[in-house]
Amino acid sequence: MHKIKFIILLLSLLLYQSPLFSKSDNFDEFNSKNISKYFSGIVAFENKNNSDALDFFKSSKILMDHHDPYLKRFLISLVLEGKVKQAINIIKTRDMNKNSEFFEAYVLLAVDSFKKGNIKKSIDILKEVPKLLYEERFNFIIHSSLTNYADVFYNNKIKDEKQNFGNLSFINETFQRCYLNDKKTGSFFSKLINNAESDYSRYIYFYLTYLIEKNQIDEAKVITDGLSYINTTLLLSQGKSWVEKSKYSEFNKIFSCSNHNDILGEFLFLISNLYSSQNEFEKSNFYLSLSTYLNPKFIFNLSLVAENLYLNENYEKSKAILKNFDKDKDFYYWYRLKKEAQIIKKTTNQKKALDYIADKFENIKDPNNKFIFDIANFYKNSKEYNQAIKYYSLIINSLDDNDIIKADVLYRRGGSYERLKDFLNADRDLKQSLKIDPEDAYVLNYLAYSWLERDYKIDEAIKMLEVAYERENDDPYIIDSIGWAYYLIDDFVKAEQLLKRAVELMPDDPIVNDHYGDILWKLDRKIQARYFWSTVLEMENAEKELKDKIKNKIVDGLKSS
Repeated sequence: MHKIKFIILLLSLLLYQSPLFSKSDNFDEFNSKNISKYFSGIVAFENKNNSDALDFFKSSKILMDHHDPYLKRFLISLVLEGKVKQAINIIKTRDMNKNSEFFEAYVLLAVDSFKKGNIKKSIDILKEVPKLLYEERFNFIIHSSLTNYADVFYNNKIKDEKQNFGNLSFINETFQRCYLNDKKTGSFFSKLINNAESDYSRYIYFYLTYLIEKNQIDEAKVITDGLSYINTTLLLSQGKSWVEKSKYSEFNKIFSCSNHNDILGEFLFLISNLYSSQNEFEKSNFYLSLSTYLNPKFIFNLSLVAENLYLNENYEKSKAILKNFDKDKDFYYWYRLKKEAQIIKKTTNQKKALDYIADKFENIKDPNNKFIFDIANFYKNSKEYNQAIKYYSLIINSLDDNDIIKADVLYRRGGSYERLKDFLNADRDLKQSLKIDPEDAYVLNYLAYSWLERDYKIDEAIKMLEVAYERENDDPYIIDSIGWAYYLIDDFVKAEQLLKRAVELMPDDPIVNDHYGDILWKLDRKIQARYFWSTVLEMENAEKELKDKIKNKIVDGLKSS
């Protein structure tokens, strides 16, 4: 409704604007067909249907010289479709003062000059950006960082004046030193990847690239030997695989610190990730497209494009992007298969998705622990618990007793046994997991809640939940568990305080709503209790057995009350 009102308002402004404020007084060019195409483009653009938007915008290009928002949307649509060069050429045909309306036009021109190696021109373009256009936080960071990179590339030295963008500034300087072949590059990479504040494991891959460029193969092997496929990022897993297979030349094929376009491509990928983390997928894909334009060799970044398209439910385009990952890139090929299975689940059903990934898995020769771990998780999520246990067991048997990864796999296998009501094996695995990692809040929560459901060792379960809650007091599942524990010992007031918060954090969870209804009933708030029970009946993810119990409670209440 708001979008319709916006379009009507904008249409009114276009039709009734005074020639004094228009860039053209020739209203014949604003015919109804052009305007209709333009607004159809806006709707498609806002609905993330970028291909349709681009088709509509192309049909109404007469508006380009008369309506700045049209130009911006048209250019962004071109970039999102990977037509960066075409977008740049359109900007070049216009006077610079006509590009002053939006920040992205200047970024495109600067990127074009970087691509061609004309660093001086990039510097000049960035100087011409009106300050008003980079007052917004992210634009300011992008403009300042690009300017800083251009200065380093042009003068071949690090500026004495440092940027103040926290860890982003340190990442930028690390890559700049790598570009300059600075003797401190190794120590900068080491400090970056060992940063305790955030996960910068992605940059281990670029450190490996740097070491291999320097022919420091043994140092690279020491790093990859300390990595486990199960808890390592996709990019780094691929790098580890190449090192283990002695495919060292693969690193330089896609990235080199000596190539300024590769360096800038990685910076723009980082910007794309920042926007993606804010759920601003259009801007994320815009900068990702520019990253690919500068370094088309680094196809692994396309995984973010596929992910963004998947999150926007553009499944066909996501599948098309995924086809870039073939069997030679084993970890990205496996990522492709998993994502294709997830798309099948979204568009058909869980069984077809499982059949697809299971069939593909069977055709993989000598799968590593990561692939086995993933297929086990697929079976567990599909409630095929015996199959999940089979594959989890393969991993557990290959790990050392005190390996922290073993604790996680034991937790997952224990949860599978618990779902099968094999409580002896479930408790054994979960206790063994806690022996390796005694304060894991999620394992404590799972084991304790399992005991609560069985009316087993209630006091000990509450103690475990109190430890879990102390460590993760914002997790709705843990809040639900400890609230339910207090319910079971008749402390309904404390139980209500906790379950109320759990419902606020997870309003669509059937178990949480059912628990809250039970507690409200015990507090003699029976109308409210029936309301929360009733909401469970409308939830698609609620199991039939739970719904049947709730139907009885709505009629009879809690019979023990």
